[in-house]
Amino acid sequence: MYYVYILTNKTNKVMYIGVTNNLQRRLYEHKNSLVDGFTKKYRTHKLVYYETHNYIHDAILREKQLKGLLRIRKNELVETTNPEWEDLSNKLFPDAYP
Repeated sequence: MYYVYILTNKTNKVMYIGVTNNLQRRLYEHKNSLVDGFTKKYRTHKLVYYETHNYIHDAILREKQLKGLLRIRKNELVETTNPEWEDLSNKLFPDAYP
């Protein structure tokens, strides 16, 4: 299973789109700023959207597609499943994040 996901910061102003085969591990890395880069610099630690794919090729294609969208389209995508822009991490992995 592969995941395409969108993270944002506390104010929902910055978005990060990524792909992984282990969403729980990757969220842990993002939330704890373990890897230097965009998510650490802009503190995009809140999971607001994700989708699953069976094949890495499909997930990578979808990631590229999402990155190419205008911001308004990305917002609309998030709001289709998460209108309140809640952090979905705790719902997916209730014991992983305090």
